Amino acid sequence: MSALHIKKGSTKHSAYNLRPNFSDVIESHTLAVVVDNEAGVLARVIGLFSGRGYNIDSLTVAEVDHTGHRSRITVVTRGTPQVIEQIKAQLGRIIPVHEVHDLTVDGASVERELALIKVAGEGEKRVEALRLADIFRANVVDSTLTSFVFELTGTPEKIDAFADLMRPLGLLEMARTGVAALSRGAL
Repeated sequence: MSALHIKKGSTKHSAYNLRPNFSDVIESHTLAVVVDNEAGVLARVIGLFSGRGYNIDSLTVAEVDHTGHRSRITVVTRGTPQVIEQIKAQLGRIIPVHEVHDLTVDGASVERELALIKVAGEGEKRVEALRLADIFRANVVDSTLTSFVFELTGTPEKIDAFADLMRPLGLLEMARTGVAALSRGAL
């Protein structure tokens, strides 16, 4: 009798699912966390990330319900699907956390970020910086004879693209707020 040379889990016709159910793909996710607005809550939420070695790409926090004393924390983080699920589960277990939403998974969402970008420039570089700012709909909020400060609102990718174009023209400094996001629709 000859041996069958079939690898375990290699066929979709097998009665047993022997394939691993996890992915090694690193994904970026935007999480919206509604918490009580009290001392130490942000430290507890951020401590969850640092204590387990998870990175935060962007973080914004603001009180959204003055009468209920609730704040919304928007966190952009990266990880495998298993790591993201673990982060959401652990966030949900923290006592002052009321809601955890993964805006990346829940459906369409709107993401915006604000940046202030200081660019030095004289002569042709000054004219080119103003032309590019007009294309990106950036507002000039400060101007001297040797520099500009532009205000730009948009997706993080739009801000990255604008900054990349300003580097050869004399980008001096940049400040970014981090991502603010809401899910689209009636939810």
